[in-house]
Amino acid sequence: QNYPNPFNPATTIRYDLPAALHVSLKVYDLLGREVATLVNENQDAGFKSVQWDARGIASGIYLYRLETSWFVQTKGMLLLR
Repeated sequence: QNYPNPFNPATTIRYDLPAALHVSLKVYDLLGREVATLVNENQDAGFKSVQWDARGIASGIYLYRLETSWFVQTKGMLLLR
């Protein structure tokens, strides 16, 4: 999960990779529009941390989708101004 949540203006998303994998981490609004691409690359195994700075983005609920060849995870986060 991201921390802090709710957040303003930035939040950190942490995840653990069991092996070297291609990782896609994207943020979407509730209408399914892509708001940001945070990661789109091959990464080594281990704990990772990515910060999303949402300055200039409207308050609301956003979803982040973490996708690899092994798993897909989607979670919500709340941006409060």
